[in-house]
Amino acid sequence: MPVVAIERFEDIVAWQKARALNLAIYEATRATPFSRDFGLASQIQRAAISVMANIAEGFERNRPGELHQALSISKASCAEVRSHLYAALDLGYLNQADFNRLKQQAEEVSRVVGGFRSSVQRRRDREG
Repeated sequence: MPVVAIERFEDIVAWQKARALNLAIYEATRATPFSRDFGLASQIQRAAISVMANIAEGFERNRPGELHQALSISKASCAEVRSHLYAALDLGYLNQADFNRLKQQAEEVSRVVGGFRSSVQRRRDREG
């Protein structure tokens, strides 16, 4: 099976999934009562947008080592999103069903980003 070169960050599945997570987080934080907590809403939004932004930035640097680092940051931002989701649940800003859906989505993004990071690491290690 031939290896397909990714030419644009928009073609990266991890970025596409991160984009969908970002949209879901923004939709959730626009709803009341979440929207009234400007601090938490802003924090989770920044973490969600960081996931997709770091994938794009790392890809555009066109160096495996820098992409690997950016993917590590992106994966950590997924963890930050999940942590903020717990706070939103505890504060009553999210019901259990919405929390479960968003947490599952964030976990999937984290898995995909982690898989991509592992692939980049293998390539980086081969290239020395």
